[in-house]
Amino acid sequence: MRTECIVIQIGNSDDKLTQREWSEFAGVVSNLVENYAVEIHFSGASLPASPWQNACWIMDARRSDRGSIGEDLKAIAAEFNQESIAVMIGNTEFLEAAKGGE
Repeated sequence: MRTECIVIQIGNSDDKLTQREWSEFAGVVSNLVENYAVEIHFSGASLPASPWQNACWIMDARRSDRGSIGEDLKAIAAEFNQESIAVMIGNTEFLEAAKGGE
């Protein structure tokens, strides 16, 4: 099975969403990640006392799900009156450590 690394970022720095709406929005995106992820490498959100709200997930997903994930995220953004959701899709690359004085 071929997978790709996907990073999803959401935010509420413009305070469009109430606390309850933000919680629902983040929960819906989190559920999407759980449904599509082959493996979740990271999930986190801003500290509770931060003046803004944001969250990020890093996962591996099947390459064949790439289009579906994008369409689902667009639908979620529309449902919660968001202009966009940030997504980065790519292949994970391992860089070998430099040897000696290189």
